[in-house]
Amino acid sequence: MSETLLSSRNLAFELYEVLDAQALTRRERFAEHSRETFDAALGTARMIAEKYFAPHNRKGDENEPRYENGEAILIPEVKPAVDAFLEAGFLNAARDFEVGGMQLPTLLSQACFAHFQAANAATTSYPFLTMGAANLIENFGSEEQKQRFLQPMIEGRFFGTMALTEPHAGSSLSDIRTRAEPHEDGTYRLRGNKIFISGGDHPLSENIVHMVLARLPDAPPGVKGISLFIVPKFLVNDDGSLGPRNDVLLAGLFHKMGWRGTTSTALNFGDNGHCVGYLVGKPHQGLSCMFQMMNEARIGVGMGAVMLGYSGYLYSLEYARQRPQGRLPDSKDPNTAPVAIVEHADIKRMLLTQKAYVEGAFDLGLYAARLFDDTQTGETEQAREQAGQLLDLLTPIVKSWPSEFCLKANELAIQILGGHGYTREYPVEQYYRDNRLNPIHEGTHGIQSLDLLGRKLAQNNGAGLKQLLRLIAQTCARAAELSVLDALREPLETLVEHLQRVTLALLGDLTAGKVNTALANSALYLNVFGHTVIGWRWLEQAIRAEQGLQQCDPANAGFYHGKLQAARYFLTWEIPGCHHTLELLNTRDTTCASMQNDWF
Repeated sequence: MSETLLSSRNLAFELYEVLDAQALTRRERFAEHSRETFDAALGTARMIAEKYFAPHNRKGDENEPRYENGEAILIPEVKPAVDAFLEAGFLNAARDFEVGGMQLPTLLSQACFAHFQAANAATTSYPFLTMGAANLIENFGSEEQKQRFLQPMIEGRFFGTMALTEPHAGSSLSDIRTRAEPHEDGTYRLRGNKIFISGGDHPLSENIVHMVLARLPDAPPGVKGISLFIVPKFLVNDDGSLGPRNDVLLAGLFHKMGWRGTTSTALNFGDNGHCVGYLVGKPHQGLSCMFQMMNEARIGVGMGAVMLGYSGYLYSLEYARQRPQGRLPDSKDPNTAPVAIVEHADIKRMLLTQKAYVEGAFDLGLYAARLFDDTQTGETEQAREQAGQLLDLLTPIVKSWPSEFCLKANELAIQILGGHGYTREYPVEQYYRDNRLNPIHEGTHGIQSLDLLGRKLAQNNGAGLKQLLRLIAQTCARAAELSVLDALREPLETLVEHLQRVTLALLGDLTAGKVNTALANSALYLNVFGHTVIGWRWLEQAIRAEQGLQQCDPANAGFYHGKLQAARYFLTWEIPGCHHTLELLNTRDTTCASMQNDWF
């Protein structure tokens, strides 16, 4: 089947027509790159993903990691795939040339990584987690820690994890109990239990570096008393060689409905009193450090959700084009040949919904990567600061909106395949199961919504929100120059106006101390805010598509018409429905919050 990972034409549209990736090559850091080098990296990513990752996606799902003699055992295909990823340099795609990296913009490294996320979410998670842990040590670790742990991670010899969740606490990090006692040699001895640690044990690397949250003896209560520690599976000698096994025990494996090829582990730290850890950063500042890795992971989870939705969309589209069944309503002759189901209006509706969700979210994920580049290489300090503020505001949306709505795309892919969609002989049911984990990964929809409404909107005196509103207004002004887009622009403008009124009212409640009332329906607020952002991104795509349609040869016209139709669907079908939700928010509806425990 063709283009099972992602549409190369859509990727080129995003990179070079919407997000202007080539403009990044005018910045000093990326001056040695060009569209040719970008396309070469993308081509290599696609080739490795198709050759090494995609072929064992189903096998990894059907043959979960096994727990044997205290170790996790994987299917043999995982390591060659990961090794090919490492050898091609994708672990360090955004790192400096001097340390063996490609020095690619984050926009391009994320576009490359998207191929692996689409091909095999489970196997991709091992290098993904390592990249986040390595960045954490690079930003907050001491020089000794960087030499001992970071350098082997950059080389791909050590892998990494983040160990946050504890059995009794779940998402409530303020309640963690893992303890870290100072030792006379300057290290610490940890004792505690962590669960749901993805990649917590495997045979893919020489060592595994766990980034662990724990409390010091003098720690204040709550999140202000959490510190961050490096805890390796094997201790590392001064000369870089591996020492004895650290007191980190794999207690067992969890068996989840999706991402079955990724080890989900329960880890015991310090059962024998000898779990050595190394403090990263300052005492009691661990959560602020860890949030860097978590924010990177949130964007990565969002893109992972997009790519699983995208894979389901492409598969169901190809299936609908090839599957003959039934006749159109105005054809009464049973002797006529059945039509491909893609010709049925309701199948078109489901395909168009998928396209609107996944391509809208794909654009947003890449836009977030472009913003990260601006935080690092923007032309002025003000430009870098503004990019950071906007990215901080959008991070809950980038993580959570695709996790909700690209999952809905997976549901529709199953429906299009009919009875076949529910069988394991076809991949769409696995895409759904894999994607169903993403609403939980790195903070639930509810947690992200509390972060957005309760913290991010008012942060820095609302600087990020003001930027977003200004950018949306600029897009609408450009769209107004193209009268054919009036029907797409006007619903977005109306929604933005309504959203602003409700947002000011909710922020007023927060300022007045009515916290529970203001945040009671925050999940609904995130849905509307996310729809607004995706609607904006679709209007941007529509502008580019209309311009492209005016300039392109007939062979490309179908692509641009498809973009305009998906934009029309989202802005005229999806966006108007947000007003009902905003009215519930505006009236501070208490239907859910006032429900009593004994009424259930």
